[in-house]
Amino acid sequence: MAYSKVNQPKISDVIMGQLEQMILEGSLQPGQKLLPERELATQFDVSRPSLREAIQKLEAKGLLMRRQGGGTYVKQQLWKSLADPIVELMNNDSESQYDLLEFRHATEGMMAYFAALRGTDADMQSIKRRILEVEQADDIEEKAAAIVSFYRSIAEASHNVAMLHLVLSLEPVLHKNVAQNLVLLSRREDAAKMANQHRRALLAAIVERNPQLAREASNEHLSYIEEVMLSMREEDSRLQRSLRRLKSGD
Repeated sequence: MAYSKVNQPKISDVIMGQLEQMILEGSLQPGQKLLPERELATQFDVSRPSLREAIQKLEAKGLLMRRQGGGTYVKQQLWKSLADPIVELMNNDSESQYDLLEFRHATEGMMAYFAALRGTDADMQSIKRRILEVEQADDIEEKAAAIVSFYRSIAEASHNVAMLHLVLSLEPVLHKNVAQNLVLLSRREDAAKMANQHRRALLAAIVERNPQLAREASNEHLSYIEEVMLSMREEDSRLQRSLRRLKSGD
């Protein structure tokens, strides 16, 4: 019987595979700085030349980038080809904001379901921290960023890399949508308080590890946002009509 030779993988390829997996699962996120080479080589228990070769290969793949004298980073624009230029089109189209809410109904409800089903204790602590950041935010931009981080932590807790990277790819669109929604909520008394209650209900369902209740809480929150959007749009339409009548009466 003829036996085939077993080829040992190169150390640099093994390191590259581990780093790729960390990027895929979200342990290393776009824009994140890697540890210095010396520390990283110690953690992997490999030589610095092997580590350096792995990093060079990931640079060539477009996953990592070096900054002169500033270290190595996960490339910030990993999803640029997906999110741009459609981001600009969606941001400037009011109808797309309703489409985005429908999209969020499907994706965030599913993420909440799987976060409740699969989330670890560490995931739950992360989600709790994020919701505190939302409630402590002072202005709309800060609050919008905190809310997007809150949903990203839910995506991480779902342990589904497709969902996680979908959220990462659409962060600019989601941030714009959330910020616009916050402006509308500020025009209705107690609306912001109601939205906070919805997020708290979502958190509770996830922490209680009740997948169905988590999905329902997510959908209830987004349905409320949609209701406010439609109400404000009708109010603005009536106001514009009144202004036109006043102008024509002059």
